[in-house]
Amino acid sequence: MSTLFIFIIGSSVPGGLTPIRLTISGAVIAALLHSLSSGVAIYYDLSQDLAFWYAGGVAGIKWNHLKVLVPIILIAIIWAISLGRSVSLISMGNDIATNLGVNTTRIRILGIIIAVILAGVSVSAVGSIGFVGLVIPHISRKLVGGYYQLIIPMSALLGSILLILADLGARTLNPPRELAIGIMVALVGVPFFSILLVK
Repeated sequence: MSTLFIFIIGSSVPGGLTPIRLTISGAVIAALLHSLSSGVAIYYDLSQDLAFWYAGGVAGIKWNHLKVLVPIILIAIIWAISLGRSVSLISMGNDIATNLGVNTTRIRILGIIIAVILAGVSVSAVGSIGFVGLVIPHISRKLVGGYYQLIIPMSALLGSILLILADLGARTLNPPRELAIGIMVALVGVPFFSILLVK
């Protein structure tokens, strides 16, 4: 539902949906939902659990959860890779992609659906961990170039490695207490984006 609201808000103004409008719409909806969830948590005295979920962690994941989550994630990643060529062409410009036979609207909608599935499954499992989806694609692009057929699987691999290292650090930094993974990832993400801004 939140994706639908973001899409409607971003598309409702003249000029249609642009990356900037998509980002602003997403930020507005995220702030609204964050406020609502915080209000519900305070009302039902769930603030402690919600705070840990916001920070992120994998301590509560069991093998039974993985049996459900892994097939969905694998199917979504394979689906995303299959769209990689079209997304690469769209990144070169709408006109170029259209002239080469790409249905840009269809690819964008499918891309949004895949992103929602992957984000929803991930957040339902480990909570809200920021910076992974922001940092890793930049690194993947540097390693494999601008081909999304390669960027997508490389991002999945590097994102997994980052979270494993973050979980290892969260468990060993201050034993027997476990820090939230989101804190460890932020220690990587914030300096990374600071360097990008300077450049």
